[in-house]
Amino acid sequence: MKLLPSLFIISASFGMTLPSYAQINFSECISALTTQAKSNGISQVTIDKTLKKAKQREQVVKLDRNQPEFLATFADYYSKRVNDWRINKGREKFNEHREFLQALTDQYGIPGQYLMSFWGLETNYGGYKGKIPTIDALATLACEPRRKTFFTNELMTMLDIVQNQSLDVDTMKGSWAGAMGHTQFMPTTYAQYAIDGDGDGNIDLFNSERDALASAANFLHKLGWEPGYRWGREVTLPRDFDYSLADRKIKKPLSFWREQGVKTVYGHALSDIDYPASVIVPSGYNGPIFLAYKNFHIIMRWNASQSYAIAVGKLAEQINNAPGLVASFPNTQPILRDEAKALQRHLQALGYDVNGIDGVIGSGTRAAIRAFQLDNGMIADGFAHPEVFEKAAQLATS
Repeated sequence: MKLLPSLFIISASFGMTLPSYAQINFSECISALTTQAKSNGISQVTIDKTLKKAKQREQVVKLDRNQPEFLATFADYYSKRVNDWRINKGREKFNEHREFLQALTDQYGIPGQYLMSFWGLETNYGGYKGKIPTIDALATLACEPRRKTFFTNELMTMLDIVQNQSLDVDTMKGSWAGAMGHTQFMPTTYAQYAIDGDGDGNIDLFNSERDALASAANFLHKLGWEPGYRWGREVTLPRDFDYSLADRKIKKPLSFWREQGVKTVYGHALSDIDYPASVIVPSGYNGPIFLAYKNFHIIMRWNASQSYAIAVGKLAEQINNAPGLVASFPNTQPILRDEAKALQRHLQALGYDVNGIDGVIGSGTRAAIRAFQLDNGMIADGFAHPEVFEKAAQLATS
């Protein structure tokens, strides 16, 4: 397998500051990007088939700026992604690639069912890789002020990939953010971790399933995947559990959680060993609860979403014929962003630090909710239950 040449020398020449999008039009921005590309060693031939043809996509700008009206619940997120179709299709694709997946496991330590899970969640096993031309998406965002430094880096890296690999630019399509191929790698991830899995001398994550799977295995290996260990597991907590310990950043030995009364979801005692784990409560004390191991945190380096990491782990298990969730989801509804902002204002007015009123129930708001619950005789799981909204509004407005 052949590694793509390192491309991070490109970032050293980012001293050139592009004009603000508010001050220039798209063609002027492309002109500035072209000058930068040439200074990075991008040939005129590559520029002619990429930047010269780049089109501004209003849809990309809208998607980048869009904030959904509702905050999806873990139940909603999980149910839409870990479904019978993905499980069955994952088993089918696993059998199709069985020998190749075993070779990847032998070399990188990543079990094949996890590679299937990432592939299934990212693009439905290659069924939907995105429809937006990759160069257009990256160029559009590189000309937007909000994250232009990040996307200029990604664009310049993509130009170098095009120059060094036999890719058909006209057929390169992916997500609105420039993620591409079967496993939706961003250009800098593609540059650093993509490898030739099918042995044809080229790296093509758009069209080669073996390139994509081998690259995913290489990526996870380089991130520090721990061979021989699972991602985590579903557990139950005792009634008197201290929910201030339920935080993925708090890592304690399994022996510690055993002493706290944490058990497997089937009621078995945890192993009495010194292996770190975190308690995760994604939908409150009355929903599914998990222990997260090191590989859970590795999954979150692929996608920094706790819900995504759990979905990867559980989908992988079911592709490998293990059972699904045992605990049921609570009957909760998505939260309006305006409702979340109102809760943050009420908590702040009551003296709890929510780390900014942004309509997002993030770590700062969860910590404030937990403190509020403790002060008001509630189960302090840090989850925005309906009674939290009601009590906070009552106290803040009385």
